[in-house]
Amino acid sequence: MRKKEFLNSVYVSRTPLETKSLYDEWSTTYEETVNGHGYATPERCAVALSDFVEDKAVPILDFGCGTGISGMALTEYGFSTIDGCDISKEMLDLADEKQIYRKLWQIDPGSEINLPTGRYAHIAAIGVIGIGAAPIDVFDGLFGALPNGGSLTFSLNDHTLSDPEYEARVSEYTDTGAATVEFKEYGEHLPGLDMKSVVYILVKN
Repeated sequence: MRKKEFLNSVYVSRTPLETKSLYDEWSTTYEETVNGHGYATPERCAVALSDFVEDKAVPILDFGCGTGISGMALTEYGFSTIDGCDISKEMLDLADEKQIYRKLWQIDPGSEINLPTGRYAHIAAIGVIGIGAAPIDVFDGLFGALPNGGSLTFSLNDHTLSDPEYEARVSEYTDTGAATVEFKEYGEHLPGLDMKSVVYILVKN
């Protein structure tokens, strides 16, 4: 599959196994493709989180870390203890080569989030939750794994924002007082494709 075809096919709904297969196949050209379009969301998330978190040595989970673009952004903004997980072994192998992660592991596509509550005070899911990627239930699982006062940093791109279910789920948490919006900003995602995203930091109450 050519690079352009990956981008044409990624933003559609599919099964978790189909998503894994797509990212496995895309792994070797993924960074060239997204960086070629100015992939801005990882740095935007890292900047926002670095402004919020004082202790940059605290362990952070880079959920859906892919090839490590998000981890590199977190490293560049001072975070030094980063763990990562992803459904694609091929992408994890490339992330491992960057030598920025304390540990990496593969997760089963479609499986429930199985993290002990409070293991990570801060979780990042950068470019992960949305149409063609992780379903909204992943948001629930990650938020549920946070301790009180912990934060979830995530992004929703324009394709995902076109489905009101995603931001409605965020509102369920904030409207009930379960979460507080620490940061919310709509900005560049893939500027080469004129695509934007909302970056959120939610704090668990």
